[in-house]
Amino acid sequence: MPPVEVSPFAGGDRQLSGFVVSGRWPASTREWAQFLALAVRLAAVPGLVPTTTVYRAVDDVPEDPQPGTVGLVTAAGPVLGDGAPRPGQFSEESPSALILLHPPAESRPSTPEAAGSASGCVLLPGLPHLGLEHRAAWVEAEVDGTVTRLVSQVGVDPLRDPDTAVLAMLLAA
Repeated sequence: MPPVEVSPFAGGDRQLSGFVVSGRWPASTREWAQFLALAVRLAAVPGLVPTTTVYRAVDDVPEDPQPGTVGLVTAAGPVLGDGAPRPGQFSEESPSALILLHPPAESRPSTPEAAGSASGCVLLPGLPHLGLEHRAAWVEAEVDGTVTRLVSQVGVDPLRDPDTAVLAMLLAA
């Protein structure tokens, strides 16, 4: 099986606009947690993610893609304010993954020692009525790249965590 390759890209404002995914999409909760760890490490870099931002996986590829490119994880907008995604915005074309990245200034550290860390969550929506459970992962990382928390879970109730609740609201019709 080819590896999952990830390349971040920034917009003209020098802020993290998303990621190009090559080789193949992450195929498990574990692989998505590894992807999230990379994304959160970048969110910890001052200025790359200025506010809590929603990202979504799409099967689109950039113009003139490199061989092996399978899709993009693109910024959908800040979680609040101008340009924020609307509740239910992704209900028609449900992405395989929705991600929420919190820069250090907007992150809730898991321990006092982790103050100043960035954090994030990935929600892999399932179809519970068909027996396919929601899955999620949470990561926290310091500016030097040290991961201070990594949790993944199958059978997630999106309403039990604020990040998964926000992401589930964006998917709900």
